[in-house]
Amino acid sequence: MRGLNRVYDHPLELEELAVVPLAGGIMHHGYQCGTLWGAVLAAGARSFRMNGSGSKAESMAIAAGQNLVNTFRRQNNSINCADITSIDRNSGALEIAVYFILKAGGLRCMLRVCKYIRDAFHVVEHSFSDTPQFEKTGLPLSCTSLLARQMGVSELHAVMASGLAGGIGLCGGACGALGTAIWINGLRILQERPHANLMKDKTFNNKADDLITAFLKITDHRFECSEITQRQFKNVNEHAAYLKEGNCLKLIETLAA
Repeated sequence: MRGLNRVYDHPLELEELAVVPLAGGIMHHGYQCGTLWGAVLAAGARSFRMNGSGSKAESMAIAAGQNLVNTFRRQNNSINCADITSIDRNSGALEIAVYFILKAGGLRCMLRVCKYIRDAFHVVEHSFSDTPQFEKTGLPLSCTSLLARQMGVSELHAVMASGLAGGIGLCGGACGALGTAIWINGLRILQERPHANLMKDKTFNNKADDLITAFLKITDHRFECSEITQRQFKNVNEHAAYLKEGNCLKLIETLAA
């Protein structure tokens, strides 16, 4: 996220710091790589600067998210951190040491990020130059922007989050609404205490743990959007229609509380 924002010469310091807890695939649970979460949020910020708020901005952010997911998968064969690194929050000290020391995991992750930033910039620009076709279904187009608005954030942040819909770019991965809620709660703390270290902040970690616990209770212990919804969305119109039927509203209300 930081790399893309600086390519566009629009740094968002606090928003970038708030993405840190999504590293390791949502608080180290091993789902979508934090690089991908950050890239899609940066694409949403770019869409807001180009289009303001509304259906067009959200639709373009979702389209960019879809393309960013596809690019990341082509580069790494998977979008999930655990598949790439073979570690998650349940890994032991030896497994972590093997990856980061013997396998130079930190360097490999950094090189992976640098390669992805270069390609992600072109992916976002191509996505926005080819305006996606969508019906004017009205809001909400995105579960994540709907959640963001219920949490009372700015239109910038709502559009930034919109591309995380449907498990990030409608790919069906770990719930984008959960990631959005964790990101926004981290952002709130940083707005009050800009120098806070979220990964060591007790208030943030307690809130994040509570969010994940409530989320898993309501989803029957399922993290991934495709498992929760029992489907994968092909495009923004399918997702918007699903939301209009009232689906996921209870989940969104739970995360917004």
